[in-house]
Amino acid sequence: MRAVLMAGGSGTRLRPLTCDLPKPMVPVLNRPIAEHIVNLLKRHDIKEVIATLHYLPDVMRDYFQDGHDFGVQMTYAVEEDQPLGTAGCVKNIAELLNDTFLVISGDSITDFDLKEAIRFHKEKGSKATLVLTRVPNPIEFGVVITDEEGRIKRFLEKPSTSEIFSDTVNTGTYILEPEVLDYLPANQEQDFSKDLFPLLLEKGDPMYGYVAEGYWCDVGHLEAYREAQYDALDSKVLVDFAYPEVSPGVHIGQNTHIDPTAVIKPPVLIGRNCRIGARVTLEPGTVIGDNVTVGSDADLKRPIIWNGAIIGDETHLRACVIARGTRADRRAHVLEGAVVGALSTVGEEAQISPGVRVWPSKRIESGATLNINLIWGNTAQRNLFGQRGVTGLANIDITPEFAVKLGAAYGSTLKPGSHVTVSRDQRSIARMVSRSLIAGLMSVGINVQNLEATAIPVARVIIPTLDVAGGIHVRIHPDRADHLLIEFFDKKGIDIPKGKEKKIEGSYFKENLRRSQIHEIGEVSYPANLVDTYTTEFEKRLNVGSIRHSKSKVVIDYAYAVSGAVLPRLLGKFGCDAVVLNASLSQMAPSSTERETMLGQLGQVVQALQATFGVQVSANGEQLVLMDEVGSPIRGEMLTALMTHMILTAHPQGTVVVPVHTSGAIEQIARRHGGNVVRTKANPTALMEACQASSNVVLGGSGDMGFIFPQLHPGFDAMFCIAKLIEMLTIQEQSLGRIWGDLPRISHRVQTLRCPWTIKGALMRYLVESHPADTLELVDGVKVIDRTRDSWVLILPDAGDPLVHIFANSADRDWVDTHLQDYRQRVQSFIEKEQGIREEQVV
Repeated sequence: MRAVLMAGGSGTRLRPLTCDLPKPMVPVLNRPIAEHIVNLLKRHDIKEVIATLHYLPDVMRDYFQDGHDFGVQMTYAVEEDQPLGTAGCVKNIAELLNDTFLVISGDSITDFDLKEAIRFHKEKGSKATLVLTRVPNPIEFGVVITDEEGRIKRFLEKPSTSEIFSDTVNTGTYILEPEVLDYLPANQEQDFSKDLFPLLLEKGDPMYGYVAEGYWCDVGHLEAYREAQYDALDSKVLVDFAYPEVSPGVHIGQNTHIDPTAVIKPPVLIGRNCRIGARVTLEPGTVIGDNVTVGSDADLKRPIIWNGAIIGDETHLRACVIARGTRADRRAHVLEGAVVGALSTVGEEAQISPGVRVWPSKRIESGATLNINLIWGNTAQRNLFGQRGVTGLANIDITPEFAVKLGAAYGSTLKPGSHVTVSRDQRSIARMVSRSLIAGLMSVGINVQNLEATAIPVARVIIPTLDVAGGIHVRIHPDRADHLLIEFFDKKGIDIPKGKEKKIEGSYFKENLRRSQIHEIGEVSYPANLVDTYTTEFEKRLNVGSIRHSKSKVVIDYAYAVSGAVLPRLLGKFGCDAVVLNASLSQMAPSSTERETMLGQLGQVVQALQATFGVQVSANGEQLVLMDEVGSPIRGEMLTALMTHMILTAHPQGTVVVPVHTSGAIEQIARRHGGNVVRTKANPTALMEACQASSNVVLGGSGDMGFIFPQLHPGFDAMFCIAKLIEMLTIQEQSLGRIWGDLPRISHRVQTLRCPWTIKGALMRYLVESHPADTLELVDGVKVIDRTRDSWVLILPDAGDPLVHIFANSADRDWVDTHLQDYRQRVQSFIEKEQGIREEQVV
């Protein structure tokens, strides 16, 4: 027997899932609905299938091809010009149907016994047998009434409430004799329920209804689509699972890695090549497609996630549908009944309200709350540049094709024939992206000086010596091991200003990319002796004699994140003993938790070797954490204070540049030495620019960002900082522990609150308006100063995340505790009030 699979529908009630997919190809348990139907036919020995196609026909043809891989023989009939209706498209292939045949809808999930229905048809001598089922609410379906023998007496297509006369409905599965098609005109739109069956009833031809036992779900709308998945997982319908059952109720595909700390509550289905992160919770009913990544601490309660989706850390999904290739970024919330179309992006902290539908290729900005369907247009593109450079998920946001375009966009802002440097860390992902950037630069006529794998401090020293227009550096993000960071430098080696970033963004988003002729394509060269150049400049700024006589022993932990080749060689040249830990690059870049474990091990090694001090270097040679001689870590505000004290001891009356939120201990230390303090915005570019603005600056930066020594180069340099520490400890005849003990004790605390992007500006305005002008400093954020106590509170919006930070600083611990609590309550109350107002406005 042959079967006709009715696969022509566009599934308008399943939008936005069917914008680029015919309804029969919508996945249920990671298999298209049509594949479940083919498997049902095959179980009942029906292996010749003719699929009638109209909407996006190539999708099904490309998937099933000739049917060999699915154990059937597939042929296709395409309605080229106009839809012919359910019966008209079958009439169109009448020459292929010379014996009893079965027609089955392409948008239902069922496990009916088709053999029994066919036996019933033949036993009754029926010309047309409708497979029926009983449902609680028949309004959505064609209602049928039969006599005791099963002969159809009456039917009504989709009746109103007052017209309901039975709970027995038409399932869209029919067993037909070929002669019934003779009643239908050729090449006209005809429907089985509206045209053919009423005609058969009128003519008195034998037409029967077979009431089938078993499961049936018409996947005609989004709620039914979700319910079909849940029922299949709960074994309420017999379907063939795509993956083996590894434990009761848990089906998992090949090459899927699930972190041991993840919690899986059956029934759950997880596809092939997936990555499920630490402490993820998968509640019963969760369906995850192939090639899906779920970040750590995500909470998934019955979502249906299609192939290739990316679910960020701490994301919450609630009985929603996430279509193919969609991203839900960190801490996003997609609530019950919501649908996100293919290739869309839900930004960090964004929320999609219950029942909201997002059409394909849309972008929900970070922090936004979406309460209405997003159909037309596209939300604004995010800025390429964040707090520092261009950052994104490695090989997901930052891909080779993205990097080619970014390189071309940057190069298009420069004069043709200009030179730029390109450098990177030692990771293979950085190598791949840097090569793509180089290709983009060359395509717009820019020559590239390829510095290859080079620590950032070395690159910044080299740039001014090469007469280039600027430089690019690619590295693993120092705070997020799964992200890449691409930074742009000017000709002095300073991070480019915001104005230049905007030009690059404009070139990128407006596709304003220069195209060079063949003879104008840029060239690549490879400057030599980079480390020698850096070493020469390095030595000029040190008292090498003091270092040579120090006999220092330093333990350096590279935490698998930066090459260990440069610094030990330099220290060895100065007669110091450098012990290197974790310098291999075969390991993945460590997480913050892993770095803390390594820090503890570093302290033990420092004690065991009786070293002068230890240091953990990170961020491609820019940042560091110190370990004193007894293995106690010095970092953050304490590290900033310690470096300020030592530098100003060596250079009295010098100027120190720090970010606005740094502890007030810096001013106390500066007063001891007759020095000055300049506070800047809390971003690296502002620090670099301020350090270059005056010749009297002896130190810039902070324990969190790293330290700048402007006489060497304009950026952060952990390697030079280590050598300078050895020099200063030797000359000042001090140990780190003793200096630490002499530093002023200031209470400096910070708390962080969630704050949607749309409220940050209003919050800052509220704070300015609610305080006297003479108590405020507005360098960055809003700083409220109590001059009588030399104390302050700083409310600082985060530049990269939907957060706001509240810093409190005073010599009086009680003052800090009281004001931190007070401002936390003020800020929280304002945020909640504004959210309430905006939600009311939307409603």
